[in-house]
Amino acid sequence: MSNRLESAVEKLIEEKTGRPARVATTGAAGGGCINDARVVRLEDGRRYFLKSNPHPLPGMFPREAEGLEALANVGAIRVPRPVGTGGEEEGEIPFIVMEYVSGGSPKNGFHETFGRRFALLHLQSRQDRFGFDRDNYLGSTPQPNSWKDNWVEFWREHRLGFQLDLARRNRLSNPDFDRRGKILLDRLDELIGEPEEPACLLHGDLWGGNYLADSEGEPVLIDPAAYYGRREADLAMTMLFGGFGRDFYSAYEEAWPLAEGSESRLEVYKLYHLLNHLNLFGGSYYSGCIGILRRYT
Repeated sequence: MSNRLESAVEKLIEEKTGRPARVATTGAAGGGCINDARVVRLEDGRRYFLKSNPHPLPGMFPREAEGLEALANVGAIRVPRPVGTGGEEEGEIPFIVMEYVSGGSPKNGFHETFGRRFALLHLQSRQDRFGFDRDNYLGSTPQPNSWKDNWVEFWREHRLGFQLDLARRNRLSNPDFDRRGKILLDRLDELIGEPEEPACLLHGDLWGGNYLADSEGEPVLIDPAAYYGRREADLAMTMLFGGFGRDFYSAYEEAWPLAEGSESRLEVYKLYHLLNHLNLFGGSYYSGCIGILRRYT
């Protein structure tokens, strides 16, 4: 870590905590796929998690901080609290500082606890509209979040429609793919409908790499792409790449059962994340996308 970045981090922590901050040591940490990730230990023993990037996506760290703060404020499941962000000025290195969570081994019944608390996150954060105060990112893909009163309209415009347009611009689709995508968008009223339940706060990108166990073996959520939407869209991502056992879903449904017809809707919600992977990582995700498109068109 450069002296300049170290000084900026110290200044931020002092401003946000009201206590002197002097960096003693830093060490590389996991979570550095896109950014440089480090554990920062201060001379007084406090530890923080630091992510920095000399060329981040515009507003990436402030948007991450907003998502973390929103999830943490619900209080249903542990989320590292952001301390703040800095380095947005020209010539500086952008960064985010957050609470450091010591990792541990999942305790007995971890997935039951996780599923129950994830349901409580959704139950305790309900509101009337769909979206978020700012656009943010799904991985490194922009995620539009302007508020909508209509869920189908939100999903058509800001989720599937956005990703389908991106795939076309990235030359990752073909005429049949594009035709089926348009048909599916036209059928969304029928396929997902308007939820009878209110919107709730979603993690937005919950896969096996975006949670961990803390030192007490309790679940912790990290790296959100938060917005208010239908909770099935959150659960759909958990079903794509593994990492969530049957106990997770059983406990979730005990706390808040899913509405009738959720199985088919979950498949439509999975398409959003598969399209995003297509746009990020290329053609290996084409078959998963076209499989869902063919099933519903």
